[in-house]
Amino acid sequence: MLKFRTLVALAAWTAVSALPGSAAIPDPIRVETGLVSGVAGALADVRVFKGLPFAAPPVGDLRWRPPQAPKGWDGVRAADTFSANCMQRAAGGGTFPPYGGDRSATEMSEDCLYLNIYTTAASARDRRPVMVWIHGGAYTSGAGAIYQGEDLARKGVVLVSINYRLGVFGFLAHPELTKESSTHASGNYAFLDQIAALKWVQKNIAAFGGDPSRVTIFGESAGSWSVNNLVATPLARGLFHRAIGESGGQFSITRTLAAAEEAGATFAKAAGAATLSALRAMPAEAVNRANGFQTSATVDGWVFPQDVATTFRSGKQNDVPVIIGSNSHEGSIFTAETTTGQSFRAQSQRRYGADTDAFLKLYPFTTDQESRAAQAASMRDQTFGWEMRTWARLQTATGKSKVYLYYFSHVPPLPNAAWLGAQHGAEIPYAFNWPNGQHSTRVPWTDADKKLADQVSSYWVNFATTGDPNGKDVPKWTPYQAKDDQAMGIADALGMIPVPNKTSLDFLDDYSKRTRVSRGATSPTDR
Repeated sequence: MLKFRTLVALAAWTAVSALPGSAAIPDPIRVETGLVSGVAGALADVRVFKGLPFAAPPVGDLRWRPPQAPKGWDGVRAADTFSANCMQRAAGGGTFPPYGGDRSATEMSEDCLYLNIYTTAASARDRRPVMVWIHGGAYTSGAGAIYQGEDLARKGVVLVSINYRLGVFGFLAHPELTKESSTHASGNYAFLDQIAALKWVQKNIAAFGGDPSRVTIFGESAGSWSVNNLVATPLARGLFHRAIGESGGQFSITRTLAAAEEAGATFAKAAGAATLSALRAMPAEAVNRANGFQTSATVDGWVFPQDVATTFRSGKQNDVPVIIGSNSHEGSIFTAETTTGQSFRAQSQRRYGADTDAFLKLYPFTTDQESRAAQAASMRDQTFGWEMRTWARLQTATGKSKVYLYYFSHVPPLPNAAWLGAQHGAEIPYAFNWPNGQHSTRVPWTDADKKLADQVSSYWVNFATTGDPNGKDVPKWTPYQAKDDQAMGIADALGMIPVPNKTSLDFLDDYSKRTRVSRGATSPTDR
């Protein structure tokens, strides 16, 4: 039976929802843990629900455990404030996205497993496609709240953005953690958080006008790594139905549980914690300050029975339609101004050894200034272009669902655009339709930017709706086939093009095959 204060709150919120100009979907909304009320967005037809818990706070004894169910509450929970960002180096959520978005969430805490919902649905009966955004930030920074979803929600989807544990909090493997686990695994807590959020969406999103049978996961950079990993893990099967990966795949050999446990034990020793209980007793700020921990997915036998490449090669991935791609200047923001021809050659020698000369022929330079551009181009192809084409080729080889590959080369109107180009993350504002909204006003968007944002976001929404990005008012996007090697060129004009930088990608394919065979593994692109 509802308590008296709940009845009073219900009456109050019913009155508010009936006021002229308020969002269409009425408050409060019932989720599995209680009643929630949202707030009006900056746009009158959008209702926003901020800081909804999808798991219990992973603090104390729950640090480095799989996410647990959130507790319920009495009365109506006001979902009017973003949660704290997850623990990371700086409180403000890192540097992404590069422009636009929402920076109002500035605190950080271990208590961070919350999600946000943007909807223009009129009622729970609307059954709109759902898009779940997984933020980037190298698994060490970022937050769901940064990426406001009003402008995308207005195009007919229910937009969800999520947090997940970062850095050592999300990825620590340790012999004691593995021993205490009923699954004999440790180290993949960030992915378990993402899976918990998707389970919450399946149980609750219909109340916000969403269709749980049409869920699209999408993300950029480490968010795209996450999408790639979620497509690979059997634990996410059935929780989503399409996937969009923007600049990030994980087809390099993933670390083993033994290697991850060794790294975790080394970290614990350096942090001055002799035991797991001592690690759990450390203040979050002290753990966060400790150095020397690298984030990575772990082949633990549970979340990831095999590495991503092997999973795809054997056709064991979650076989869903995908949009995947990368940008023409991915490496620009990662390449130091101090790069010289000597430093680029030395870097190449460390990675490619006897193949260095063949590699450098693909990225020629005669001056230090040219070497900086060459190094940036090499990173574009190694870290992003090759991963995305490999994903496309493996899905078409072993899966039945279609792949839509893109190459984004439109240069946003930013300072230093001549060097930045279509940088890492440049596609985000266009995918979210920010140039046509009210949140990204510091960028001098042109009419061409606004048109492109409408087109790109329409592709994304069409895909979330039907599994096919094609629709009226956008050029036809042909599914990827390895024999044709074509992608949608997203530039000042849209159209199918040959996959750029093919010679470099083919070199990287061959190099990957040879090095994996020498290590006793099989190339991810072997058939």
